[in-house]
Amino acid sequence: MSFVNISSILNSNYALGIVLLIIFIEVALPLIIGLPGDTLLITAGLFAAGVGVKPNSPHISIWAVAILTPIAGFTGSEVGHFLGWKFGDFFFQKKNSKFFNPEKILLAEKWVKKYGHGKAIFLGRFVPVVRGLINPVSGITKIPFKTFAFWNLITSLVWTQSFIWIGYLAGKTIGSWIEKYLTYIILVVVIFSVTPIILEIRKEMKSRKNNK
Repeated sequence: MSFVNISSILNSNYALGIVLLIIFIEVALPLIIGLPGDTLLITAGLFAAGVGVKPNSPHISIWAVAILTPIAGFTGSEVGHFLGWKFGDFFFQKKNSKFFNPEKILLAEKWVKKYGHGKAIFLGRFVPVVRGLINPVSGITKIPFKTFAFWNLITSLVWTQSFIWIGYLAGKTIGSWIEKYLTYIILVVVIFSVTPIILEIRKEMKSRKNNK
């Protein structure tokens, strides 16, 4: 999703609802991955500060965004965890499937075992693509509901608030400069967000090559 599309979304009458829906979907459904969660949160903070807002367009309230986005993130993650717990084994029994196969469960268990429950849930939220997988993965690997809910709550708060307030405070302090170079800034944010998953994929590919 480009900045142009994000800008159009945040200048609409349905801006807040669309932001909440995208956040919810990104963390709830493992097959809908790559949505611009980090970028959207930062941009929502910028728009709440008045950066990029077109004349006569609706103005997003920073408090509405700050209060409602962690709720959307928490609820979506709980749904993702439940889907993984309830239906994960059924879907991942197909050995010939490209996306649903037992190997995915082994990789998921490796991730959780490597970092532990809390760290895996927390770090997974900050990595694009992994963000859409860590919640159902937590269900598949049977992380207890109470344990998951505890770390999910902390993670949802830290993830949403950090990006929203970075955008908002930057918009309030250097808003005129940001508005001039907004497209390039958002592009840098997107690249920064995607880089960790690219490095993780390369690391995994290298590991598989060495094990052959």
